Amino acid sequence: MKKFINSVDDMLAESLDGFAAAHADLVVLGAERKFVRRRELNSKKVALVSGGGSGHEPLHAGCVGYGMLDAACPGQVFTSPTPDQIVEAAQAVAGDAGVLFIVKNYAGDRMNFEMAAEIAEGRTATIVTDDDVAVEKSTYSIGRRGVAGTLIVEKIVGAAAERGADLSSCVAALGERINAQTRSMGVALTSCTVPAAGTPTFALGEDEMEMGVGIHGEPGRRRVKLAQADAIAAEMITAIADDLGARVGTEALLLVNGFGGTPTIELYLMYNAARRMLEERGLRVARSLVGSYVTSLDMAGCSLTVSLLDSESAALWDHPVRTAALKW
Repeated sequence: MKKFINSVDDMLAESLDGFAAAHADLVVLGAERKFVRRRELNSKKVALVSGGGSGHEPLHAGCVGYGMLDAACPGQVFTSPTPDQIVEAAQAVAGDAGVLFIVKNYAGDRMNFEMAAEIAEGRTATIVTDDDVAVEKSTYSIGRRGVAGTLIVEKIVGAAAERGADLSSCVAALGERINAQTRSMGVALTSCTVPAAGTPTFALGEDEMEMGVGIHGEPGRRRVKLAQADAIAAEMITAIADDLGARVGTEALLLVNGFGGTPTIELYLMYNAARRMLEERGLRVARSLVGSYVTSLDMAGCSLTVSLLDSESAALWDHPVRTAALKW
């Protein structure tokens, strides 16, 4: 295992210290590094709190700031944050408008966020993201996994909260709607290596890829021979578009997300293929995002996410944002 590391036990703490120092104008670390919160809080708006296992950076801490999350709770690598982390984060950022929890559909995340919601004082609501079309259940989840579409939910709902939307009828309902019209699928060319394990999570031959892989290295639909980029994109876009069932002429946001070990030149090549295939199906790509935003440590591979847009969601996507991961 070759990684920039001092010790496995200190890796997350040292990374969080570096993150907070690098983005000190945007974020503050909570006590005992239990959460990352916005430096400048707005007590009048609905507070958004998310989190999950580390190793997916910049999700979630990189999404803390104006126009997105108010706090994020980092668990150990690929491990859910604990209920006390989540409760303390909610208490640190909550105002009179309440707290919205945004939770990826994994058993540990759901259990711990549910416990936190029961303990937390004040009004709370929860959105569970489950945008992965690859498999209906997986190692860590009952039902579809929450993957890169979570970033889109956090951005759009964060903008609505920034504009003063209320908790239940606006912010939570909007998040559920955006999640329902967002679909993703991933493919791995190599495994990731969890530092505590020291060896790859799974083995792929030089001429193999895992179609439909999860962001923790969970098995996908099947293991297949490596194919050309167009063929890979075609299978992923077919699965996503068929599941969405969108009408011809519908506008969409296309996110091409790297898993941590994929060069940007390859991500743009995949974007070119995916965009062309969506437009051949009659969908118009009106918004785009390309980069490594929801990673899986050092895994080579990518995911494609398509989120259907209307005038409201497009305007909320365009709303100004200032986080470590997104700024416009």
